[in-house]
Amino acid sequence: MDNSSENQHNILTMTDQKPHSGYAPLSLVEAYWDALRVGREMPKRAEIDPRGIESALAHAFILERVAPGVARMRIAGSHLHDLLGMEARGMPVTTFFTPDTRTRIARLLEEVFQTPATAQVSMHAPDGPDGPALAARMILLPLKSDLGDVSRILGCLVSIGEIGHAPRHFDLDKIKLKPLGSAASTPAQGFAESGQAFDPAQRQSTLKSPEKIGQARHPHLRLIVSND
Repeated sequence: MDNSSENQHNILTMTDQKPHSGYAPLSLVEAYWDALRVGREMPKRAEIDPRGIESALAHAFILERVAPGVARMRIAGSHLHDLLGMEARGMPVTTFFTPDTRTRIARLLEEVFQTPATAQVSMHAPDGPDGPALAARMILLPLKSDLGDVSRILGCLVSIGEIGHAPRHFDLDKIKLKPLGSAASTPAQGFAESGQAFDPAQRQSTLKSPEKIGQARHPHLRLIVSND
């Protein structure tokens, strides 16, 4: 799909698709992006063809970097319009997040563009006047422009649950950042927390001592390091 694909006809093609159930669209989009790489770090924006991710189009989007930490949606599926309660095309991706979270999302975007890296994000919208709680996940996959710079992102965002009254805004739960060419994921800058070795003896002691259970709980917000 060349640059002419970013027109109204193709935007309608994406938004006319029926939503896919569960988080399957994330895997479909990532598998499609990975298949296009054919030994390279990443595919080009011009190689993305909506027919390759047809059943995930309602959740898919393409971002363009317009300034450090700022990426606007050039193409967005119907699920994203529903979450915002308005046309998502032209909006910065940070619009989907709470004000306290947007600075961290901006840093994450720069990690994806500059490293370059892929990112997997787990997030939630709390229960409130706008609607019931929503669980959601998002992936960010870098793309090269026709000029060869890393200034585009193929993404996918899926929320589970009733949207309620839009717009809905999300808080972060977990982030996995995987530099391209690396076998392991690393925490995004600004999100790292110190690791702790697993001690079986200590674990058994905790299980036998109820008063220590509270001390063994993990923080609510954690970063996951994956060796996938």
